[in-house]
Amino acid sequence: MASAPDPPREQRRAGAGLVERWFRFTRAYWLGIDIAIAAIVTLAALGSQSGLFAGPHEVLLALLMTVPLAWRRLRPAWSGFLIAAAAYLHLLVFQDTTSAGLGVLFAVYGLAAYAGPWASRIAWPLAALGVGMAAYLSAISFDRDPRSASINVLSIVALTTVVYLFGLIRRFRINEVAGLTERARLLELEREQETKLAAITERTRIAREMHDIVAHSLTVVIAQADGGRYAARASPAAATEALAQISATGRQALTDMRALLSVLRDGSPRETGSTPAAGEIPALIDDMRRSGLDIELAVEGEARDLPAGPSLTAYRIVQESLTNVLKHAGPRARVTVAIEWTDTALRLSITDDGKGIAGILPRPDTAGQGVRGMQERASLYGGDVTARPLDGGGYVVNARLPLAPAS
Repeated sequence: MASAPDPPREQRRAGAGLVERWFRFTRAYWLGIDIAIAAIVTLAALGSQSGLFAGPHEVLLALLMTVPLAWRRLRPAWSGFLIAAAAYLHLLVFQDTTSAGLGVLFAVYGLAAYAGPWASRIAWPLAALGVGMAAYLSAISFDRDPRSASINVLSIVALTTVVYLFGLIRRFRINEVAGLTERARLLELEREQETKLAAITERTRIAREMHDIVAHSLTVVIAQADGGRYAARASPAAATEALAQISATGRQALTDMRALLSVLRDGSPRETGSTPAAGEIPALIDDMRRSGLDIELAVEGEARDLPAGPSLTAYRIVQESLTNVLKHAGPRARVTVAIEWTDTALRLSITDDGKGIAGILPRPDTAGQGVRGMQERASLYGGDVTARPLDGGGYVVNARLPLAPAS
């Protein structure tokens, strides 16, 4: 059975909520509050000493000690020191106190809470000296008792100190809120940057996958269609086989595209069952052989289990390389695919002789999207890819993917 809430704790929460609401209110309506304080203090000073002022000069000094409270947050240093100057001038000229001196306490609070560091530091000693002198002169003028004057001075200085400390508390509160606000802004900015970076990374990944899937599939389809067209009259069976390969390649490309685009659908889990891996490289080579490439596969070392990312990367590197051979050298090119498993890395080498049907056409000197995609894939897992033409004709792609140490 749940126990009743602790009343003191509930009271503390209510008090904290009240203070928080008060701080929010003062932040929202600070200018109106300051103008109201200045008006009330001015009316109180003028009303309490109506007919007691020595002349217009004292009235002017009294107004200078109260009216500047209207901008004590807008221009705290100017407001506070104008009031201080008027108060010291009144004390020097008239040798007594006035009820307008109440504005000094509000000025001390304003300097402590809202002014710059230097103004806040000198506010208390300046105010303590002035109110102490005023309290001493007031006590002496009434009963001329030094002991009473000392008590009066200590009391008014203590009051000024308390007001100054409340101003410092307000200052600390403002700085704390400003710090929390800035921290929240930076966190929000960091989240936005992380979201943008994640979106860019995902778009780049999707672009690589789409390029590999579409380029490979269309290249195979084109090669099979061209071969089937030429073989249709002489060998209907070869044309039928080419059409079957086109159909199988199209279905596989459609499956891969659906798996890839599933990440773009809200609320749909990503399909990963059809993601190719390094173990499927021999099957990939068999498919490319049916497209007309003469491929020799050489495997050295003992195969290792790879994580999904590096395994897919190895498959895509071989796929993209063979697709480029089929695209740039054409069918009947001779290719060697060398797979080397070492203790530290998986090394791939795809070399063609450049003597296929399309081998007479020059290859581009700069790396295309496919080569850049292979390099980006490998770099994600600490590997590297190099691609270059051979001196005697043909092309070679070398890749290295680091492996985790065997347990």
